[in-house]
Amino acid sequence: MTVVKSIELVVPRDVYLAGSEVDGQVILSLHSTLINPLLDVQLIGRGYLEWMEESDGNKDYSQASSYINRADYVHRKKTFHIEGNWLDPGVHTFNFGPCCLTRNRTNLHQSVRSICYFAPGLCLPYPLVVEVQKRLRNFCCFNSSPITLRISLCKNIFAPGDSISFTTEITNQTGKSIKKVVFILHSVVLYKGYNLRAERRTLEERSDMMRLESHLEAGSCVDTKIHSTLVLPKVMLVTSSCKSDDIMDIGYDLTGNVHFPCMSTVEAQIPIIIQNEAVETKE
Repeated sequence: MTVVKSIELVVPRDVYLAGSEVDGQVILSLHSTLINPLLDVQLIGRGYLEWMEESDGNKDYSQASSYINRADYVHRKKTFHIEGNWLDPGVHTFNFGPCCLTRNRTNLHQSVRSICYFAPGLCLPYPLVVEVQKRLRNFCCFNSSPITLRISLCKNIFAPGDSISFTTEITNQTGKSIKKVVFILHSVVLYKGYNLRAERRTLEERSDMMRLESHLEAGSCVDTKIHSTLVLPKVMLVTSSCKSDDIMDIGYDLTGNVHFPCMSTVEAQIPIIIQNEAVETKE
């Protein structure tokens, strides 16, 4: 019969977010006296990444390549002091905490497709304004007319669950009616992995998180101003810091697209930074 009858780890919650504190109890049950005990509890957070790629797709044969990576993000250790350096038979309870979860990561095992990547962690001046001007050529003549798209934010740093309020100004000198204006909040992920030959590879994925459409009244509008709001999910990955992560970087951006019937679109893109706590607007 062993000395230890059972050992139980008790934590009050099932789900923890980034920045949360973890506390709990270690319950140790002994059959007999335990001499020179060494008891500790560790909080370890690890990230795993794997994806497959097909190479030589333009040839008669193809070869699948696997890219993998892993990293330790959190490592906290608490060693309990045992008075007298021995424990009697019976049940003993040890409290621990808090341990801070500095980051929130999950296992990743998926195929990803590269589109584009926005370097996250950029803190730009207040207010944040992006302006794009494009000249659209008319089909009936050789003349081209400009259209200006301007998107402004009072800040670009938000917390999960915040509302993103922004203003869009359109100066349309094309003489053509604007069909609609579409706003999309994107998440941009840069994955980093290694193959069996230790060759490093990065892969990027851009996905739509939220979408908002504004349909304008019929007729050619010279000056248009649109006030919009998007409410962020309460649970989402935070933007990667300036110090790059080993496995992946997380970024977000807000894109505004002006659509014309039978003509090209005009697009403006503005960075959005997600942190655990939002930054107040500077006066």
